[in-house]
Amino acid sequence: MEMPLMEHLEELRGRVLRSLLAVVVGAAICLVGVKPLVRLLEAPAKGIHFLQLAPGEFLFVSLKVAGYAGLTLALPYVLFQLLAFVLPGLTVRERRLIAPAVAGSAVLFLVGLTFAWWALVPAALNFLVSYGADVVEPLWSIERYLDFVLLLMLATGLAFQLPVLQLLLGVLGLVRWRSMLGAWRWVVLGSALAGAVLTPSTDPITMLLLASAITGLFVVGVGLVALTEKLKPETP
Repeated sequence: MEMPLMEHLEELRGRVLRSLLAVVVGAAICLVGVKPLVRLLEAPAKGIHFLQLAPGEFLFVSLKVAGYAGLTLALPYVLFQLLAFVLPGLTVRERRLIAPAVAGSAVLFLVGLTFAWWALVPAALNFLVSYGADVVEPLWSIERYLDFVLLLMLATGLAFQLPVLQLLLGVLGLVRWRSMLGAWRWVVLGSALAGAVLTPSTDPITMLLLASAITGLFVVGVGLVALTEKLKPETP
């Protein structure tokens, strides 16, 4: 039974408000323990002294970190609200496709955040600090440092969505795995450009690591598409 348009809009409004409330609650929870979160983000910057260059700078930094962390914490609930709104209007085949894709997207986003914190941020900092170590002493603004880290983590999380996009294109029959693999040269070029654009720093080490990760994710996506083609029943 189809719902009237106004009921759809009212349901959408309710789910958006609940999602926003979940983000606010998550941010409030993270704000209580924001100092350990800041220390965690500072961990890759070994030997660096951070400064508060303006009154209230650390307060604004705390709110920003808590906001990002709250959004990440509330992400499963936000995705649940999205699926609860979208799935009733889809066919059975579309439901089987969308739900795993959204779940996989969330997992890959978190993996991307972890990869950025564990590999990309330390690599970038090591290069940037060692480059001028004999000339200048590194004393950094806490706000600019955390902006750099959060932007790099967000960009990496978004880049890690590539296999999900490939899988959706493959399952919908828009692209076959052999065609994807045949475009590997363009993918390598695109990965290099993405590494240069998405990396907030200008060091080649971080760009190379991110470009390599994107290329590796592309290969994983090709493998997943090939697997789905193999498992797909042949039409008579």
